[in-house]
Amino acid sequence: MRIEYEKIAPDTGSSFKMIHWKSKDDRFFWHQHPEFEIIYVRKGSGKLHIGNHLGKYEEGEVMFIGPNLPHTGLGYGVIGEHEEIIIQLKEDFLGPGFLEAPEMADVKKLFERSSHGISFKGNTRKTVAEKMDKMIQLSNFERLVELLSIFKILSATSEYSILNSGDNKFDYRHQDEERINRIYTFVENNFQNPIDIQKVAEVANLTVPSFCRYFKKMTHMTFTDFINEFRVNNACKLLMEDKTISDVCFESGFNNISHFNKTFKTFKGQSPREFRKELI
Repeated sequence: MRIEYEKIAPDTGSSFKMIHWKSKDDRFFWHQHPEFEIIYVRKGSGKLHIGNHLGKYEEGEVMFIGPNLPHTGLGYGVIGEHEEIIIQLKEDFLGPGFLEAPEMADVKKLFERSSHGISFKGNTRKTVAEKMDKMIQLSNFERLVELLSIFKILSATSEYSILNSGDNKFDYRHQDEERINRIYTFVENNFQNPIDIQKVAEVANLTVPSFCRYFKKMTHMTFTDFINEFRVNNACKLLMEDKTISDVCFESGFNNISHFNKTFKTFKGQSPREFRKELI
């Protein structure tokens, strides 16, 4: 939904928070928070939108996201199972001088890099994923020890890529939060019917040209592409049910089979019928 300031509290008896998240049919959640976040995607793949970076993530992905870096929930638009293990912590989670200790010099640099979002690769990704899997079963003290070892691995590796360039600025105002919230709510409530862009612009309290520029700036997509992708993702879920291709087409907001097939193939690389065959 809107760009929300997610409120995060440490687990009881712990200086940080650990979440084992299993999701299904997640709604759009564009948010930011003052905590650092390490994410391991245990199951699923989908679209990655962190700051100004728009791409895809795969199962096994490990990322480190810095504070107040806007991002979507990874479960949004995913077809099938989606599972994450997430660690959330404040910079001073072990005290105000934690990162100033001489032993933490490399970790401090890691935390600074995370302000642009980091995706890890290779053996680093595999090793950290295994450690985060293990942490679920550990006591609070053992989790802390494991977390420090993860910091050591992530701070020493060269197997990573930065998701946003260093000159990117993420200045999202409260007005943007409310506006994006209204737009996405409108789409969720109306995607099965024809959508007049004039009406959407009115919901955003903008002229049509201003709305088109604004939406592209905020999402890196045209509104037409967004609504088509939204409808295709809905169609993917309906294709798992005992419905005809024609029923799926019209229930997802498309007005003819030809346009549905063409748009579906554009976003999924295969026809609805081929997509369904892979599910069987």
